[in-house]
Amino acid sequence: MIRNQWYVVLESKQVGRKPVGVTRMGEKLVFWRDQADHVHCLRDRCAHRGVALSIGDVVEGEIRCPFHGFQYDASGQCTLIPANGRAAAVPERFKVHAYPTHEAHGFIWIWWGDAAPADLAPPRFFEDIDATFYYATVYDPWATHYSRVLENQLDVMHLPFVHHNTIGRGNRTLVDGPGVEWADENRMRVYVYNRLDDGTPPRKPEEVPIPNPNGFCLELEMPNLWQNRISDDVRVVAAFVPVDEAHTLLYLRFYQRFLPVPLLGKAVAWLAIPSNRIIAHQDRRVVVTQRPRPSGLRIGENLAQGDRPIAAYRMRRQELLDAVNRET
Repeated sequence: MIRNQWYVVLESKQVGRKPVGVTRMGEKLVFWRDQADHVHCLRDRCAHRGVALSIGDVVEGEIRCPFHGFQYDASGQCTLIPANGRAAAVPERFKVHAYPTHEAHGFIWIWWGDAAPADLAPPRFFEDIDATFYYATVYDPWATHYSRVLENQLDVMHLPFVHHNTIGRGNRTLVDGPGVEWADENRMRVYVYNRLDDGTPPRKPEEVPIPNPNGFCLELEMPNLWQNRISDDVRVVAAFVPVDEAHTLLYLRFYQRFLPVPLLGKAVAWLAIPSNRIIAHQDRRVVVTQRPRPSGLRIGENLAQGDRPIAAYRMRRQELLDAVNRET
């Protein structure tokens, strides 16, 4: 995983006033909400005797260890050691690592890494998805590294084979381009031009239109958000949530606004979930067999022209990893 990045790690509805323990980025973390409904995140380990805070409770907006009642605020500082009395000062060493959080669009992000800079900007979502859309979400476990799950959504060559009886119908095996552009250093757009093989060679990436005239594109927001921009009114969004080096939770959403009626709009979004899950499971069956599990620039693979989006992702991912290594 790349440190010093905002990662989507949960949906908003998964965190309430009671502590919630999860594993993310290979760490045990605990989340809870305070009286103002703000979400907080600490490492799930009491600074006293190492007990999981997630099996404790929340008292006046602070999380309390179930073992000896040590209480922690949002910064991770212990504010109370009951055995010492409420009037006693708490030594600074009783502190748990805290991660900054951000909540928007029904997702919860954490800044995973070193101490956040004072001018830390909030994470970004997709500007053209707003409150006029209705969505539904499914959580899907994959037994592989998040980078492999992500790359699968940038892979434009696999559709006629992995999805031969769903979205890959039509035998469009020949790949023109694909077109790739970076809107900025962390947002990549992929333009797909697949067609029947008529004996002519595929067009080179520089020969295909950017952007696609029909508006269709795949869009990646580093490090772990993606959208399939099917049309102005239909989107599929995925968050590739790292659990650890060998496990990922795919948060898969279907968005629509072609039926802008509250109850019916939400129902239509939910009705689209089963087919999207089937498509995801067609991918999962193949992707979990890839070795090595983490992606990388030099992992013994031979990429083809159609893998240009994957190559671009790997290069940017390596740049971010190298930047972290230079800072440490």
